Amino acid sequence: MTPKIGVLALQGAFIEHERVLESLGARCVELRKRADLNPIDSFDGFVLPGGESTVQRKLLRELDMLEPLRDAIAQGAPVLATCAGLILLARKLERGEEVALGTLPVAVERNAYGRQLGSFQRRIKVGDCEDFNATFIRAPQIVEVSLDVRTLAVVDGKIVAVEYRNQIALAFHPELGGDSRIHQFFLARVAA
Repeated sequence: MTPKIGVLALQGAFIEHERVLESLGARCVELRKRADLNPIDSFDGFVLPGGESTVQRKLLRELDMLEPLRDAIAQGAPVLATCAGLILLARKLERGEEVALGTLPVAVERNAYGRQLGSFQRRIKVGDCEDFNATFIRAPQIVEVSLDVRTLAVVDGKIVAVEYRNQIALAFHPELGGDSRIHQFFLARVAA
């Protein structure tokens, strides 16, 4: 059966995620307005892409998409969140910034590696994925995790990938490196 994945398409790197997921046999539906979420239980999983988290949070509120998305994730819908998506999921943001979905029990610092010039690539181990080419673009970092959150990757002593129940959250962009293993891992979670 072909999994149906809702990809948040308000802003950011959503097309790149769609290409990877479709190459793996998933059917992607772009989520641009509240009606795109109906019926929400028809989705097998969701992707929250990188981009500008402040803009995405604002649009989610204005388009009345925040609550149904939060409810679906809280009720167990699998989600893959990258960069800005991680920020959207976080239960706490440093510097007292407004939380969006708040379903992931972590604290996140935005732009932890600096501005665009602080972007970099690094080969890292992510869970069982050895030698994964991770692309960090104005990346956040996870500064605090609750006890039931599993750390999947650490770079320079900083947590950059976690898993919590149905949620996989990464500070980097797995859709940009030409390696589909993290998306395969996500789709395996969707299938389970």
